[in-house]
Amino acid sequence: MILEDNMGLFDRIKEPVVLKADSSAQQQLAELELLLSQTTDSKIKASIERDIAAVNAGIYGENAILFELQNSHIPMLITHDLYLEYEGLSAQIDFLVVTRKRTFIIECKNLYGNIIINNLGDFIRTFGGKKEGIYSPITQAKRHLELIKQIRGAEKGNFISKALFERYFYDNYRSVVVLANPKTVFDAKYAKKEIRDQVIRSDRLIDYINNSNTEYDASPTTENDMEQRANFFLSKHRICKIDYAKKI
Repeated sequence: MILEDNMGLFDRIKEPVVLKADSSAQQQLAELELLLSQTTDSKIKASIERDIAAVNAGIYGENAILFELQNSHIPMLITHDLYLEYEGLSAQIDFLVVTRKRTFIIECKNLYGNIIINNLGDFIRTFGGKKEGIYSPITQAKRHLELIKQIRGAEKGNFISKALFERYFYDNYRSVVVLANPKTVFDAKYAKKEIRDQVIRSDRLIDYINNSNTEYDASPTTENDMEQRANFFLSKHRICKIDYAKKI
């Protein structure tokens, strides 16, 4: 859904507006289930079943976040599941949310087990009696944020506008990791504050957005600017095709 200038929607908007609600995960799930029905090899079946479980978990987590956003009563534009590419780099953005003051890049994680962030910023998961390190979702979220910066910055027409954009980028754009599994025990008491502030539970997401938008460096923008930003990133979305048949 692309909002047109002549719709006048932002003269009346008081609630969240979902510009893109669909997700490639549903198509991936259908393809995996079809593949599972056509496979007889037990090892391949087990691999596909693990993929199905992971996709289902992702769908559950993203639906939980979408519910929170849609019921936030905050004027915002919501785009779900954006796949962006730029100069050989790519990123799957779970949610890009444009509010009047900031744009939020939300990384959804539906993690199982207990999660600890230690004083070095390492993520350690305990599940089924086993302890293991996992790739930092904060690092992943930062990488997505940097790609957003490159894509948006490349559109700035002159040196001055690009310099201003880069100077205030981290004031205007924020990335956050949201833990969507309500059963996950999350312990970050030993982590640095800058790390703790970037990982929240889904039931804290709306408070996080509201608090961020009341900070001293959060500058209001016009409704036309909100629309332009949301439509810009929506126009950059590409279809990402995964060939699951290679598993056979």
